[in-house]
Amino acid sequence: MIQIEDVRKSYQQGSHGVEVLRGVSMEVQSPGFYAIMGPSGSGKSTLLHLLAGLDRCDSGRVVVDGHDLGALDERSLTRFRRRKLGIVFQQFNLIPTLTARQNIELPGVLDGRSRNWLRERSARLLEQLDMMHRAEHRPDAMSGGEQQRVAIARAMLFEPPLLLADEPTGNLDSASSDRLWALLGELARQQSMLVLMVTHEPAAAVHCSRVFVMRDGTCRGSFGTEGLNLADVAACYQQFGR
Repeated sequence: MIQIEDVRKSYQQGSHGVEVLRGVSMEVQSPGFYAIMGPSGSGKSTLLHLLAGLDRCDSGRVVVDGHDLGALDERSLTRFRRRKLGIVFQQFNLIPTLTARQNIELPGVLDGRSRNWLRERSARLLEQLDMMHRAEHRPDAMSGGEQQRVAIARAMLFEPPLLLADEPTGNLDSASSDRLWALLGELARQQSMLVLMVTHEPAAAVHCSRVFVMRDGTCRGSFGTEGLNLADVAACYQQFGR
């Protein structure tokens, strides 16, 4: 479902170029809940943006669900993002003047879906994520955890095969974070979806089936988490991240 081959990416800062990704290769073939871990500046968020088609690599290949993103023009890439990907950010990115239901339905409105389809689909997602009681509430009337659930529902509107989450619990307390990580894992299992989360927290990685470790713009390897507790995951992360 995800194939990354020798991907490199640099950015210009003043008169100097900064190489953020230095030949990253990674492959995920099956649905499930996965994590990319690494310290700040390791390139993990840049890699997620390339997978989301929000940026393009300088060299190498990024293939998602059989689509070579480098071969798509901007219109095709926009359509691909809307229908094949769900993206959840640390900042919930909800429209403050819209209700929870309207925020969820917005991508479908932009895609020209019928009103009946949108109502039925948003109601199903609100019920699935235990947010029906907030359907007509605006973001300022919801907690951070509730807002992130709405953002997840919006990302799942078209039932995408891939859900990307960039530090999704960065603005949540520990209890809300635990509930959200459990929810993402449950969605991956129930929907046979690939959920890929960028994080720097071993507590988040415990919920995932496999963790890819990044450092200094490279992928240092990966490890499975079955049977591991928080201390074990932290130790594996340190070992791979050296």
